[in-house]
Amino acid sequence: METKQIANILKAPAPHMVGDGFRVHNFFPGGYEIDMSPFFLMDYGSKIEFSARKEPRGVGIHPHRGFETVTIAYHGAVAHHDSSGHSGVIYPGDVQWMTAASGILHKEYHEENYSLAGGPFQMVQLWVNLPAKFKMNKPKYQAIQQSKMAHYHLSDDGGKIEIIAGSYHGIKGNASTFTPIELYNARLNKGGKAEFSFQANFNTGFMVIEGSIQVDNNEIVSADNFIYFKNEGEEIKIEALENSVVLILSGEPIDEPIVQYGPFLMNTEAEITQAISDYNQGRFGYLEE
Repeated sequence: METKQIANILKAPAPHMVGDGFRVHNFFPGGYEIDMSPFFLMDYGSKIEFSARKEPRGVGIHPHRGFETVTIAYHGAVAHHDSSGHSGVIYPGDVQWMTAASGILHKEYHEENYSLAGGPFQMVQLWVNLPAKFKMNKPKYQAIQQSKMAHYHLSDDGGKIEIIAGSYHGIKGNASTFTPIELYNARLNKGGKAEFSFQANFNTGFMVIEGSIQVDNNEIVSADNFIYFKNEGEEIKIEALENSVVLILSGEPIDEPIVQYGPFLMNTEAEITQAISDYNQGRFGYLEE
């Protein structure tokens, strides 16, 4: 097996606010022009302190069509409601996987008790594209609690790999996906080592959430940096230089045209026009403010 080489180490782009509750660094598609299909977007919310507040911060009602949103919590807590009748709260370590598909309205706010207390906040949100044949599927929602998450313990007290989607050493993650996706949190103790193997053509990137790691006994990468790999080779080895958390993304590219307009991700301009029309006509359901 060949080593998968690093294409680039990307620093966090300048942050911007999404609503009044999410300060994010958009690594792609806005920050860097890299191909991470099936992952279309990654907003990384680096660690920030929010002051206590009675009225929760967040993002009000907005639509999505044609893809999935995956929200991964590291610090803080987020409450979700959508027009398909799903709701839930994710706490540190939890994951929310919402399949917007044919169309959904949703809103996301800081959870009430977290808002009242304030404190550190750190999240990642991914947009996962759907192939054309699944874009108009019925919406669904997967809540994945850390306490029930599949995991693999590394040798020599090196830490653990939490498998959100895909499989690691034969242990399958909880999330169901429409295309082959590997999505893990590597929680490594200082000196902990982990090896990964992904198909050469899979788009692969590692987001260092906390700490610092050495990749393939070579590059040292610290928190808030994204490691983008070349589409050649399969093997990647990492070692934690301190207690570290690394988000691992790898997936089979979806070889289809993409047209994005705001919160809609479709294959043609005509489908975008239809999405706007359907939204304006109330076909995405109803959600109370």
